[in-house]
Amino acid sequence: MERRGLSLTDIQEVPKNSAILLAGPPGAGKSTFCHQVVLNGLAMDRPVIFVTTEHGPSEVIGLLREKGLGEPTPGALNFVDAFTETVGLTCTPRSDALCANCVDLNSISIATTRLQERIARKGILLAFDSLTSPYLFSGAEVIKFIRLFLSKFAAEGNSVVALMDEGCGKEEDLGAMMSVAAGIIKIEIRENSRVVSVVKHPKVEPTRIEVPTDKMSEEKLYDASIWDREMISRFMHLSEVEKSKLKKETSELFGVNLFWPNFIRWNSITWDPKRFPLMAYEVWKKWGLLTREMIALLPWYVKPLLGLSIPRDLSKTKDMKKLLKSFFGKGIETRGDCIMEYLDDASRTDEHYIRVYENHECWGFENVGTPLASHLPPMIAGTCKGLEKEERDWNAIETKCIGLGDPYCEWKMVPGEIPELRDSLKKDFSAIRRVHERLMHHLMGFMLYGKPLWERPRLGSVFLMTAPSLAMVGERYRMALRMGGAKAGKEVGEHLMQAGIGEDEAVQRVMHLLEYIRVGMPRKVTMDETIRIKENPESLFTKYYTTKWAEPSCYFTTGFLNGFFFAVKNQHVREIRCIAMGDPYCEWEIV
Repeated sequence: MERRGLSLTDIQEVPKNSAILLAGPPGAGKSTFCHQVVLNGLAMDRPVIFVTTEHGPSEVIGLLREKGLGEPTPGALNFVDAFTETVGLTCTPRSDALCANCVDLNSISIATTRLQERIARKGILLAFDSLTSPYLFSGAEVIKFIRLFLSKFAAEGNSVVALMDEGCGKEEDLGAMMSVAAGIIKIEIRENSRVVSVVKHPKVEPTRIEVPTDKMSEEKLYDASIWDREMISRFMHLSEVEKSKLKKETSELFGVNLFWPNFIRWNSITWDPKRFPLMAYEVWKKWGLLTREMIALLPWYVKPLLGLSIPRDLSKTKDMKKLLKSFFGKGIETRGDCIMEYLDDASRTDEHYIRVYENHECWGFENVGTPLASHLPPMIAGTCKGLEKEERDWNAIETKCIGLGDPYCEWKMVPGEIPELRDSLKKDFSAIRRVHERLMHHLMGFMLYGKPLWERPRLGSVFLMTAPSLAMVGERYRMALRMGGAKAGKEVGEHLMQAGIGEDEAVQRVMHLLEYIRVGMPRKVTMDETIRIKENPESLFTKYYTTKWAEPSCYFTTGFLNGFFFAVKNQHVREIRCIAMGDPYCEWEIV
């Protein structure tokens, strides 16, 4: 039944003795809603415990200040920081915060209880943003956590609002969480609005509230100020002999087993399975578009020759074929990307088809039920847009993929929108789980029984990670890399422990894994009191192509090591040096 006249303010006050579950897809506005609930609570002189699993307390305070937070009275706003320690960062002691770990639900319970005792009054508002991260680490255990801890906390005269992302887990688990909660509010996104649906509530009848909103702002892709244009210009002016030497060095530095970039991607995507692939597509398209800026840095005497070899209109099949041959050519194979073939018979004016074999993103994932390529198709589309005189908005979609059971992959490229593109990029939980299971099966085969990781018939196992990371896009994606690494490291550690591998032997096997997949080539992973990696590919792009980064940038590696050591030795790992910041190597201390 729809009740008119109800506003968001009516449901942004959580009644005492109630636990409200706020559900919706990532990016729907759940955190914004939660922040307003917190601000309302503070305005009513209610003490707040904010459990944060995707940001540190300082970031949350910054977001609250943007929404009008003044200076809260001492003891009014308290934090359980379940993010910082989880991803291998330093959890700095604060008078208003206690540290916990997403891997360990008990640590969150203990820290929350300690703050509750410190506050020593009822009517506390507990804001939990969000349950998604603990769920991705602990699965259905989160359902017990809601029933045995959050509901009990609410029943003691307090209030709870807990956030959970839809699409990041099993539907039946989300249903079980909803059945436990006293109230359920769902938020969904429409083109120019958000729809807030009260499914059940202790004080409000079921209703729907549509809130007009400006179009969601997109994160800026690749801030131009971070590029080291002097270095890029030097590279573009190298002689052929110097470039040949550099290519050999690049192969040594950037070459990794193709298992590793896929392992990073699919462990990170679980934190945002709908938006992460869409953002990846736009990132790679933007990266291809930068080709135009790279050409501008070429020596003056090269540009006329290049202009003769690159068509300025790519409508005709002969011109697209010429571009693919002259601009990409054997370079795609040399880098270990794939083997690419232009399909003359299938292509026509403004509709081009490319067949691909041994693609580094798809190899090893046969029949997982989803198209897999997110790198080369948009990058080539962006390159087309950047090189054409008219600058049309080219797009690319996988029409066949070995992930869908096809014997090879095929891409369609057109100058304009592709209506089915967005849906093809989004990933559902079942597909992500199948891919993840395939990855872990091969990884454990290697770590337990010495079975080789993927090897392609013609291109082998090495892929050059010479392109930028999503970490350079925005904080949301750095969080996904960090949490994805922590989850992956925890699972690897648990698998080794369950197989009867001792703690020290498990550590040695992980160090061997990093060397085998060529992290830190050539063989530069060492461990004594600290762990050192001489040239970690995760940070190499940042090191060579940007001005010095402001923070350690081995986001996935740090999360992976931290999750692993926590699972195996109950220790934490944090990065203390990074080549992206100008240090001679990346280094992690173990505490």
